[in-house]
Order: sequence, then C-alpha cells, then structure tokens
Amino acid sequence: MSKITIQDILRRKQKEHRNIAVLTAYDFPFAKLVDEAGIDIVLVGDSLGMVCLGYDSTLPVTMEDMLHHVKPVSRAVKHALVVADMPFGSYQTVGSALHNAKRFIKEGGAQAVKLEGGERILDQVKSLVRAGFPVMGHLGMLPQSIRKIGGYKVQGKTKDEANQIFGEALELERAGAFAIVLECVPNSLAKRITKKLNIPTIGIGAGPDTDGQVLVLHDLLGFRSQVRPRFVRCYADLDSVIRKAVTRYRQDVLRRKFPSLEESFKG
Repeated sequence: MSKITIQDILRRKQKEHRNIAVLTAYDFPFAKLVDEAGIDIVLVGDSLGMVCLGYDSTLPVTMEDMLHHVKPVSRAVKHALVVADMPFGSYQTVGSALHNAKRFIKEGGAQAVKLEGGERILDQVKSLVRAGFPVMGHLGMLPQSIRKIGGYKVQGKTKDEANQIFGEALELERAGAFAIVLECVPNSLAKRITKKLNIPTIGIGAGPDTDGQVLVLHDLLGFRSQVRPRFVRCYADLDSVIRKAVTRYRQDVLRRKFPSLEESFKG
C-alpha cells in the first residue's frame, strides 16, 4: 500500500465519497498493527496522558511526552497519514505553534498536526498552513478546555452553541485546515457541518453522518483502565485476555511449570 497523503484524504470526501477510518496509536507495535490493518489516519493523541501516562486529563502532557510517542509511531507506519496532537500550552501564540509544529514534523516524523479550538486559534492555523504545515482542526468538546467548560460534556446542544461551532468550522476551513474532528456534538449538528464543508469531518461521539470516525485504540480493544464513553464500541476484550495470560504465567512460575526443559538450553 502506498503512503496516504493530505490530498488522498481530501479526495475521500470530494471525489470518492468514501469514509475515513482513524485510530490512535502511541507506540511501535500497536502503530504497526493498526497501519497494516489499513487504517487511513493514525492519530498520536494527547489522550496518551490518560491511556499511557496515568494522568486524569490531557492537560499535563508536554511536548517531550508527545515527541517520545510520535517518533516510534512514525517509524512503524508505512501507509497511514500520521497526525500529532499539539498538547496544551504548545500553540498559545503563533510563534510557539510554528516552533512546535516544526518539531513534530522534523523530529517526530509526523505528516500533520492537530489543534483544538476555533476562533481563538485561527491566526495559528493560518500561519501554520502558510508555512507548509498541514493542520487538522478539532471542535466540540475540547479535552484541553475541560477546566473552562466544566468537564467532559456534550457541546452544541443549544442553538447559540451549535451556531458558534458551525461558524468556527467554516472559519477553520477558510484558514486552511484539511479536516476537522468533531467531538461529542449532537448528530444533527455534525451532519449539518459535514454537508456544508468541502473538507472531511472526523467524528468521535458525533453520530454516523460525519466523513470518518476516530476512536482511542485502547477503548476499541476493551481495556478497562478508564471510564468507557457512551460512543465507544468494543471490538475485543483484551483486558480479560491479558489478565488471564498473566495469571497463567504467574501460576506456572510458582508451580515450577515454566520454563520446561524444552524451553531451556542444554550445556
């Protein structure tokens, strides 16, 4: 399979009318598996703060944390487009956005970056696009803004909120974003935005009418280390599989059943 480009992602909506499958990955082995399964976009999300680092939100995640994970994912992926989340505090100004996006592309090997927000980050998006950095937007429920919005809540339920998100989606498209994640918004709003935009929408908790879907890989695989959102569909129960395997290993060690002579070297 050839490497997916930004133009390929745009064609999925504009010409092929084909949905886009997106998953997160945070390390080499999982990224390799996801890529070989044919996923279109691999997102190295700042959700790694909760999935991999044990934080209770994405807010503590740093650029160094992100780069540490983006690098192995980029080395593993041969087909999908790799998008790196810009963590909280890394794009407050145009200068910081340009500096840190450059690090993700040059040091991390990512092909694009993702920023949360609408009107307040338009200057950053425009500057990044002018400088040649592909940008994915993110509207609706913004995990980096949970202190402001009071937690993980559906956004766009009132007419004013919906109109604001709709308007910001148009502004992000005009600013040059190649796609927009819509997180935890009513299906009707996501459908309205998707029909209006020429660039793809990627939904997470936004219903079936977006141009693509994204999930956190560990949620999809059934890990139970964190609260499972309503919009997650589990396709496996690796939590149980791994617990059983580790328990069997422990029992075999305690009972001196592992290793066997066949698993040992002869002198």
